[in-house]
Amino acid sequence: MKFEDRLSEVLRLTEQSKKALKKLGIITVRDLLYHFPSRYITVADVKFVKDLVKGDHALMYGKITKLKTSKAHRTKMTMAEGSFEDDTGSIQIVWFNQPYIAKMLKEGVFVKMEGKVAEKATPKGRSGAGKLYITNPEYETIVKLPKRVGNSLWGESFDSLSIPVYPERFGITSKWIYHTVQKIFNSGILETLEDPIPKDILNKYNLPEIQKALIWMHTPKKDSHSTAARKRFAFEEVFFIQLEKQREKKEYQKEPSYIIEPNKKTLDEFVSRFPFTPTKGQNNAIKEIINDISTPSAMSRLLEGDVGSGKTAVAACTTHAVVTTRPLNANGKRQDFGHLQVAYMAPTEILAKQHFESFIQYFRHMPIQIGLITSSGCRKFPSKVSPEGHTDISRAQLLKWTKNGEIAVLIGTHSLISKSVEFENLAYVIIDEQHRFGINQRKKLTRKEGGPLPHLLSMTATPIPRTLALTIYGDLDLTLLDEMPKGRKTIITEIVPPTKRKEVYENIRGSLKEGRQAYVICPRIDEPDPDKENALQLKSVNEEAKRLKKEVFQEYEIGVLHGKMKPKEKDKIMLDFLEHKIDILVATSVVEVGVNVPNSTTIVIEGADRFGLAQLHQLRGRVVRSNHQAYCYVFTDSPSKKTFERLSALKKAKNGFELAEHDLMLRGSGELSGTRQWGISDIAMEALKNIKMVEAARAEARAIIESDSTLKKHPKLKNILESKKQIHFE
Repeated sequence: MKFEDRLSEVLRLTEQSKKALKKLGIITVRDLLYHFPSRYITVADVKFVKDLVKGDHALMYGKITKLKTSKAHRTKMTMAEGSFEDDTGSIQIVWFNQPYIAKMLKEGVFVKMEGKVAEKATPKGRSGAGKLYITNPEYETIVKLPKRVGNSLWGESFDSLSIPVYPERFGITSKWIYHTVQKIFNSGILETLEDPIPKDILNKYNLPEIQKALIWMHTPKKDSHSTAARKRFAFEEVFFIQLEKQREKKEYQKEPSYIIEPNKKTLDEFVSRFPFTPTKGQNNAIKEIINDISTPSAMSRLLEGDVGSGKTAVAACTTHAVVTTRPLNANGKRQDFGHLQVAYMAPTEILAKQHFESFIQYFRHMPIQIGLITSSGCRKFPSKVSPEGHTDISRAQLLKWTKNGEIAVLIGTHSLISKSVEFENLAYVIIDEQHRFGINQRKKLTRKEGGPLPHLLSMTATPIPRTLALTIYGDLDLTLLDEMPKGRKTIITEIVPPTKRKEVYENIRGSLKEGRQAYVICPRIDEPDPDKENALQLKSVNEEAKRLKKEVFQEYEIGVLHGKMKPKEKDKIMLDFLEHKIDILVATSVVEVGVNVPNSTTIVIEGADRFGLAQLHQLRGRVVRSNHQAYCYVFTDSPSKKTFERLSALKKAKNGFELAEHDLMLRGSGELSGTRQWGISDIAMEALKNIKMVEAARAEARAIIESDSTLKKHPKLKNILESKKQIHFE
């Protein structure tokens, strides 16, 4: 057996098992060995029936009785159910979609059982808590029960009670993963493994070698073993991400780029026309970017700032420096005509149109042409008929003017990266909300011409912790906009208990009467199936919109927006909201990166405990786009102290970066909003709580790339990076 063997070739797997493993991202032997336990069960985790509470993930010893098959009342789902008993009481157990279990187990059999404690919904009209039961428990039959002494259990059964618990899927249990990992260990595979991390780095940071780390991760004898193993694998993942990012950065910087020669006098005049005074952060950002693009090496920089912090103004100023620089002729001399070009890519059509309108306002006094290209049509400014406005033009005509260099700034959506879009001198690429685009899409735009590489400015309003930014954006230099323009009023944020809901609605009604608009954010699109196991009873967009229209805001127009809608539908709804055809927009978090609607000054966030703090802050930012007083009402039904502390931080934090750091420390790594989209495992997210570890991994990766950018002297590292790029198919 080898590390990169496919499990389907070395193990007997059912089709259901193959599908479950694929969903878990487990294809090879390596994938399985790197599928780490999410936690470990110890003696302290053993519980008795009398001590169970809703939400417990309990390990218990007892016997199973009263087994039978049945069907769910509404969905008619078949299931097995019975009773689990120990000497402190009994509790109902249910296996959904597994009726055969009722026939497999004998009446009164002793078991070691593990499962989650749920609570049945209380019937309408009745008060009090529902009845507790255990859903889909895992079990293992045993010959006899351990002895009980006081509140503890002692006996032979506890010799191996540091049990790893793995993330699982229907078709693959944690127990199966554990036993399969042990089988792989027994094959002797560990003796053949070469450590992917250089030995000097392991020694420098006191990290265990791979063989020891894998054993300690899957079968720790004590807490310090699993802690050391997790530290090693967290470092390993961040190290390889950094290695790849540093290599990409080095390769990008090797390529020649356009040297921009900004005119300070004309740039100052350009800025003086702004209807506001740039913040210190904006001035610093403009300075950093212009310093970068004035060199022959291609810039790759990330501009991160809260919604409304002025990123578009920074983009406009640096665009001015580019379009006022003349192209070089065949002899390498500046021409006395023409201009270098800029491409500005936005994630949605409506946002692209908004940037187009903004750039017209910034550049209308200058003799340059600005184009807009989207899937629904093309526009150009200025119009020959109306020099103050824009005009619709054919795609063919826009492409022709872009190719010959007449269009100085081309703004668009994904349409920008189509093969038919060609530039004469593309010197600067701006990507708005860059994490909404794939790496390959970014490369398609920055490598369009085949000549000098354009300078790249990526922008995002998504507040993320510094350690995460240093990791996932390791190939980009980082600039932060951490202050808001003067004149913006601080948003008033209130954490609202259910008893104050009517009062909030009256406040919103007063705002609507003044001609303002509002958002209502819900955690889900549709109501959950009431028979579904552990279904979260959270407010849904569709039902909440109906309720608000029927019971609260009958006289106002209410719209709905969510991620399952087609792009054209979403754009239509947002345009209607922008044009005030809709008074209240009920939506999912899909609006967190969206169009600027200055007239919307109130946002209600339902089920706020289901969102990360940084995400809540970004949603709140939707209503701080004007000088009107803005309000954010945060609703939660959770009574927990932890939830209240998290939401209180939303009221106190000065900016999104501060909240993102707070969220990372306060919440578990697997709970951090948005971590899945970054492609980082939970174990690496744990490392991101440790800035020293991230900086160490970054420093080691950078040192290797500086001395060996092609990794010719480090073939093992090169092979691993190449293998990580491959996509597994089953």
